[in-house]
This record gives sequence, C-alpha cells and structure tokens, in this order.
Amino acid sequence: MQTSSERILTTHTGSLPRPVALTSRFDSDEVRAAVEETVRRQRAAGIDIVNDGEVSKPSYATYVTERMTGFGGPPATRKWSGRELEDFPEYYERMRAQHGGGVATPPCTGPVGYTDAGRARLAADIANLKAATGFAGGSAASGDDVFMSAATPGIIALYMPDNQYYAGTEEYIFALADAMKEEYDAIVAAGLILQLDCPDLPAADGSLDGAPAAEADEFRRQVAMRLEAIDHATRDIPPDRMRMHLCWGNGEGPHHTDVPLARFVDLVLAARPGAVSFEGANPRHEHEWAVFEDVKLPEGKVIIPGVLDSTTNFIEHPELVAQRLARYADVVGKASVIAGTDCGFATIAGHHTVDPRITWAKLAAMAEGARLASGRLWGRDA
Repeated sequence: MQTSSERILTTHTGSLPRPVALTSRFDSDEVRAAVEETVRRQRAAGIDIVNDGEVSKPSYATYVTERMTGFGGPPATRKWSGRELEDFPEYYERMRAQHGGGVATPPCTGPVGYTDAGRARLAADIANLKAATGFAGGSAASGDDVFMSAATPGIIALYMPDNQYYAGTEEYIFALADAMKEEYDAIVAAGLILQLDCPDLPAADGSLDGAPAAEADEFRRQVAMRLEAIDHATRDIPPDRMRMHLCWGNGEGPHHTDVPLARFVDLVLAARPGAVSFEGANPRHEHEWAVFEDVKLPEGKVIIPGVLDSTTNFIEHPELVAQRLARYADVVGKASVIAGTDCGFATIAGHHTVDPRITWAKLAAMAEGARLASGRLWGRDA
C-alpha cells in the first residue's frame, strides 16, 4: 500500500461521477473511455491513489447480481425504515418524492457463486483500470497508487436481505464470503490495492439508518461476525494490500441515530485490512477524530479519514482540510494518515447529490489542503 513519510497522500472512497458520454455500462468501448477520463480527472485534481470511479457498476453493492449465481426472482423494494423516519417523517416523505421509496433488489434463492460472465466483467474492469493508469503489472508494488473497490459479504446481505436459501443470516454472509473471495484474490493478484466496502458495520443491527442494537453486546457480536467473514474471505491476501471503508450511509439526513465510532472501532482496527477509511468531515461525525486519543492505532495500520463531505455542494476550504488532517496527524502520527472522502460521490449510477463539476473541485481542494498540511507537519513552506 502506498504510504509516505514525506507528505500526506490523497485518495477517495470509490464512486465518482460517470462521464456524460457513458450511456451504458454494458458497452465496453464506452466503459473503457469512461475509466480513462475518470483516471485523468483524478490525477488532474491532485489525487495520489486513484481508481476507476466504479463507472462500470450500477451501484457499489448490487453489481454482484450481474456476476454471481444465487440471485433471482421478482425484485422487492427495500423500504426506508428506522427511527429517523419516525422522528422526521416530513423530511423523508420529501426524499421519497424526489428519489423514490427504496432500492429494488432480487432475493437469494440458491447457492451463491461466481459465474464465467462475472469473471469476464471483473477481468474487463481490471484491464481497463490498469490500462488507464499505465500500470501493466509485474510486481505488486507497482500498483500501490491504484485501488479497486469490492462489496463485502455484509453489505451484499444488507442490500439483498431476502435470503430464501441459507439457514440464517450468518450462513448467508459466510457463503457470500466464500464466493467473493474469488473477486478479492483476482484484484490483488493483478497488483491492485483491494478496497472492501462495508457500510453494513454501523448498521449491523439490521436497520437502514444505523440505529443502535437493542443490546450493545449483540451489536458488537454482529459487527465481529461480519469482520470475521471479511477476514475469512481475505485470508490469502497480505494486510498491506487491502483497505476497508465504513460509513453510516451516503445520504444527507438527520443521522442522529448513528452508532458512535467508539462503540466498535476496536473491532474494526483488529481486522486484517491494513487501512481503514471512515467519515470524518460531516457534521455528525467530524468530532470523532478524538476517538483516536483513547484508541491506539495498531502497528502498521493506516487511517483514511474523510476530510470532504460527500453529501454537500459546499467546496471545503483547503485550510479546513489542512486543519482536519492535522488533528488526525497529531493523535496517530502524520505518516499514518491519508486524506480521503466521507463516502462515494455516485454510489448509484445516475444519482448525484453533489454536482459532478463540484465533485472534482472538492477533490482539488482536498489535494491543496493536504499540501498545506504536509508543509506544516514536515516543517516546510506549504
């Protein structure tokens, strides 16, 4: 994994606005051109560790239904629910009117497993990203500045919760872990950094808004089980070739029922991936940098705090970005911090809370903020 002892590096969470020319994710020429454009724009914005923007995927989680067996039958709409809706029904009624009432996903009706068509899609994604970044392969280290995201077993089960085949949720999740191992291994074998997307961790009680479980012990048991599935699926991958992302949902809203990071951060840091990406910029979670004053970062572990809010069209001032980075550097060490974003900017194709042009401007502001922070932290003129 690319780290630096000389400056704060920059990256992001994964999904980025699709170029306008991309009209169909199934057209290989359009996807290839979209990946090239997305990589170019990341580098122009000053991003150090880039990816393909997830432009070939309909969403960061449901894309697996195009690659695996086991999902079929009439899709059911996963309705919004939870305490947030009960507390602020008028707000969510307005959201339903603007964005629809939920996400339609198929049930799990049989054994899950990768298909030949799925392998071809994965191989195409890897080839497109390597070609766009000029990384032809060779040693794994040559791909340190290129990552590819993949859904975790837990987030797949959260998006496709209608399990009609396996005996229970845990058996379902571990079956998904065995199936997704093929994707994870292929990404790392290609020399890329694997990002594991697991927003299900804060929602491990089964609610969509991340409300706490009825019992804290049960919540932690659920988080631990999902992390165990990740560790099982990545058992053959070195920790420094992986990073994981957790968040409380990429949506503007009250978020007043979000589980505090302190409640489960120790479990997250004990998992195998060598870096952890999390929200650190939005008004509900920015204060949680202080968690690391009490929690010791394990040796060799890196954090990727969000220093950009991915749900607002405000462009963060570079000075604010620098201040946010300095807080984390002060508590965990400057060489253990990479600048990131709270979440993706286009987790579902065609849905942009943040205007695409503003997204690129926000990323450029992050790069400038990281430059300012680096100058101060390393005692150089910024």
